[in-house]
Amino acid sequence: MVSAFSEQFETAFAKMPLVAILRGVPAERAKTLLTILVEEGFTLIEVPLTSADATDAIQEMVEAAPDGIMIGAGTVLSPEDVQAVYDAGARFIVTPNTDPDVIKKANELGMPSCIGCLTPTEALLATRSGATVLKFFPAARLGGQYIKDVKVVLPPQMRVLAVGGVGPAEFEEYVAAGAAGFGIGSDLWKVGRSDEEVRSSARALVGQWKDMQ
Repeated sequence: MVSAFSEQFETAFAKMPLVAILRGVPAERAKTLLTILVEEGFTLIEVPLTSADATDAIQEMVEAAPDGIMIGAGTVLSPEDVQAVYDAGARFIVTPNTDPDVIKKANELGMPSCIGCLTPTEALLATRSGATVLKFFPAARLGGQYIKDVKVVLPPQMRVLAVGGVGPAEFEEYVAAGAAGFGIGSDLWKVGRSDEEVRSSARALVGQWKDMQ
């Protein structure tokens, strides 16, 4: 049975398959950055669990997110993390690694999962365990051709995100290799960036993606 969260994720992904990664975002700036990203066309926003107030930032964004915008949690490493971010209002998870127990817990809660992998073994394990999307990370270390090679052994319907050191200059290379979208971190947001800088980057990233369609 397809969950409501899965349907929402599919709609958001189809509209804009760029995941905005807001690592270290202060909770007090969460709503402002959410507004900027939504206005510039992002529909999927990830807050990694790498700062003390990450769940607070997630809650702030969930409260303010308009219909069609999905707030997720990244660096989700355990089933307990999955439950915690679900309770905070996150509706999809992103991991840096492949852990079947994490995928199982997300599926139990109806949460789509973007599961980190790099090797064919990890990619196939994540697929068999029920991952929604595969996140090749760190993608830039091996290049687009590597993703193309691994995709040969994956089910054709399994989508791949390229994440880690991949920016707009590499979009075309990775799409040609089979990437369905990208996770964008420091090219979009990092601690210390102004609202104007985030808006400019968001606009350029979305524009680059749309120009390729």
